[in-house]
Amino acid sequence: MTGAEQWVWLARIRRTQGRKGEVFAEILTDFPEKFTERRRLWLIAEGASAQGGKAAAGTRRVAGPREVELVNHWLHKGGVVLHFNGVDSISAAEELVGMVVAIPRAERATLEADDVYVGDLIRCTLVDVAGAEPKEIGEIEDVDRSIGPVAMLVVRGAKGEVLIPFAKSYLRRVDLEAKRVEMALPEGLVELNSSNLNSE
Repeated sequence: MTGAEQWVWLARIRRTQGRKGEVFAEILTDFPEKFTERRRLWLIAEGASAQGGKAAAGTRRVAGPREVELVNHWLHKGGVVLHFNGVDSISAAEELVGMVVAIPRAERATLEADDVYVGDLIRCTLVDVAGAEPKEIGEIEDVDRSIGPVAMLVVRGAKGEVLIPFAKSYLRRVDLEAKRVEMALPEGLVELNSSNLNSE
């Protein structure tokens, strides 16, 4: 495994919080309770490479991970407030804004048998198996969690970008070895969520 693939994103630091060096972060993991168990974390620049959490973001290049010690945290307004050892002022916290909080891939939480990390789906081919013949939609490039309660797979299709909800009711089979994801998609969903429709 290369350095560009060994990180799992847990959160993205959005702003400072309070006067003692705390920061507010967007949660990028389905396991925020795991912050209670973690003391060693790593900060990676936004342009760095990482694999998202169970339903998290995509792959980018790694740029100098910085190890930090988490001394306190609490959930707040849909995100998480983090306080790192040695970060004790607003100015010190400001330097962390935009950084991604990550852990080594080997330390990520164990999933149930039927669950999958969405980050593992990146670069897989999405195939629609709802019809009589399987239809290749395109390659999964990224995951967008900002649109709603369900993560959206960002798929690069033949006619442009397509957003596909990563709903368990659609999912039929995941073969990570073959880099293939099979979903039974409702009729018209691909056309409805295709970006090229907005440009016509």
